Amino acid sequence: MTEGNGSIGQPAAPRRTPEDSAAQLTHGIFISYASADASVADAVCSALEQAGVRCWIAPRDVMPGALYADAIVRAISGARAVILILSENAVVSPHVGKEVERASSKRRPILALRIDGAPLTPALEYFLSESQWIDAEAGDLHTVLSRLTEAVHRLLASPVEASPRLDVSDTDRWALKDKTQPQRLSPSSGAARHLVATATSSRTNRILIAAMAIFGLGLAYVFVDKFWLSKHAPREAAATQVTSATAGALPAAAAISDYSIAVLPFTDMSEKKDQEYFSDGLSEELIDLLTKIPSLHVPARTSSFYFKNRSEDIPTIAKRLLVAHVLEGSVRKAGNHVRVTAQLIRADNGYHLWSETYDRQLDDIFKVQDEIASAVVGALKLKLIAAPTIKDRQTANPEAYNQYLIGRHLLSGSDWRVDRIAAEAFKKAVEEDPNYAGAWAGLAEAIFESAEDTNSIAELTAKRQEALKAADRAIVLRPDLADGYIVRGYIRAWGYWDFQAAEDDFRHALALEPENPDVLVKYAGSVLTPTGRLDEAVAATEKALKADPLNSASWRRLGALQFFRGGYRASRESFQRSLEINPNQSNTAAFLAYAFLLQGDPASALPMSQRATAEVFRQQGAALAEHDLGHAKEAQQHLAELIAQNAASGAYQIAAVYAWWGDKEAAFQWLDRAFAQHDAGLTVLKVDPLLRKLHSDPRYAALLRKLKLQD
Repeated sequence: MTEGNGSIGQPAAPRRTPEDSAAQLTHGIFISYASADASVADAVCSALEQAGVRCWIAPRDVMPGALYADAIVRAISGARAVILILSENAVVSPHVGKEVERASSKRRPILALRIDGAPLTPALEYFLSESQWIDAEAGDLHTVLSRLTEAVHRLLASPVEASPRLDVSDTDRWALKDKTQPQRLSPSSGAARHLVATATSSRTNRILIAAMAIFGLGLAYVFVDKFWLSKHAPREAAATQVTSATAGALPAAAAISDYSIAVLPFTDMSEKKDQEYFSDGLSEELIDLLTKIPSLHVPARTSSFYFKNRSEDIPTIAKRLLVAHVLEGSVRKAGNHVRVTAQLIRADNGYHLWSETYDRQLDDIFKVQDEIASAVVGALKLKLIAAPTIKDRQTANPEAYNQYLIGRHLLSGSDWRVDRIAAEAFKKAVEEDPNYAGAWAGLAEAIFESAEDTNSIAELTAKRQEALKAADRAIVLRPDLADGYIVRGYIRAWGYWDFQAAEDDFRHALALEPENPDVLVKYAGSVLTPTGRLDEAVAATEKALKADPLNSASWRRLGALQFFRGGYRASRESFQRSLEINPNQSNTAAFLAYAFLLQGDPASALPMSQRATAEVFRQQGAALAEHDLGHAKEAQQHLAELIAQNAASGAYQIAAVYAWWGDKEAAFQWLDRAFAQHDAGLTVLKVDPLLRKLHSDPRYAALLRKLKLQD
């Protein structure tokens, strides 16, 4: 779905098998890295391949059906040398250690690019004792990149038996450091000053890109994020790409205010461990309460919940979320009795500012929430705004609230198959309390999402109408609540293509909650993107990421927007960030594959597309990539399977395949079918680059008018 050079008119790349993928790598480079350093590894790979050096990198070069471990072993055996992205992440990564050990046993030279000063383990010191490495300290960026390329070329040109070392003079300030003398990029060095200037000037970016394309411009951008920004702020809080599209939107360095707190998901300590929905709900309610305090910075739910069931310590979590304090606790629920413990911790010294245990009846849970919030703001020496009333709470019915929490818990997951169950929970909530506006909004969302899991047009239409009525009910009950407007705007856009009415709803929601990341991202995806207002959509999404930096859906949205604008390299970075946070996504890997296609790299697109969890996107991605590889038979086979399995729900994806292939007649036939089936994919018709060959056809303009998307 984007624009690029493509591969039309270029000779097709030879088809590779898992076995010959590694075999063909001889005299090439294997790139070893920890998953957290994927952006650096990808940039190094891009820079070297632009300079004519063949690279092998996972997951790109792991062929479909191949075992990762086997593919990596074969690739290292077939490599002429190994480049190791050496960092604190690599030091603790078991698979990096195994790759280094394998390379050493095969006597493959290891060239380590050291990106921080983390101490090495004894094992790594042993295996790297005879290897060379390059620290990221250099006189200027041009020298760094050019010497990197030169070093690899010299290494590959040397005899296989040799252990080549770089021939670099002291005047180059590109020293190969002894392993006992690691150095970091100093903020006062020439390279650091150059990188800082790059991050703060989009004009400088453009000049740099033009001057240094041959040396791997992607590496320049990643160096900014990894080498300079990481010394001042967590990587996840920094921009994915330092380009004119994102510079200034996500701050390079953010001071941590004393008036900041992250609410971690409370632990379910119930005997049967079956009250997770309740403990999560309590945490979410506390986030909502504390967010209402204007002077207090509170990361959104998705980012705080990212650390659920993870082993990170409090200081690490606080640094990644840019907060000074952390609130954590536990819930033990048995029948109508609940015990809640909570503690407020100062992250930099581990000092407990406050802790308390509450033994109450379930009817008092709202009072417990209020008491915890009051204690927190008191400990932080803030002033709590007016205490919540029954109206603010929306319901005083414990069972209605319990069913609401169950519904929200199910909807917050990534499994669309539970949407029907979530709808049942919300129905029970509104049966218990017919005036519960939040439950009506949740019911509308659950019904609308569950409607996508049907092959019946009549059932789809009926469910969308039911969802719209539930959203209307939520707004009638509470016109001062954003929830109803959010879900109704979403339904109007994706279900009815009524983008003007959807915009009205989102504007109401933004007037009520202008900083709400959920409102901002849904507005960007439901209204701004379909109508082609991509710059506004990027701004809204970046604003959302400031409040919710570990939200995989927001990073996916940003990647899609960059992709629609033609910024394929930037989009790949955002998609990679999204997948690092949550690898199990239906179509993010497919979008990455589209970006590769539009950059003329179908060989990378094919295996990437197969990482999508939704079959419709795997088949579509394979049909697109196999076509560009010149494998007509395989491409037709994947398209046939796509049609056989997803004609009712994937008409838009089928049309996009035909459009990419240049078969306009078939493409418009399937677009007409998508319109008849009310396929939600049509919302990106105006901005989708996979359809670019259709733009000059009058039928394309006519379809835009039918969708109310004409200029």
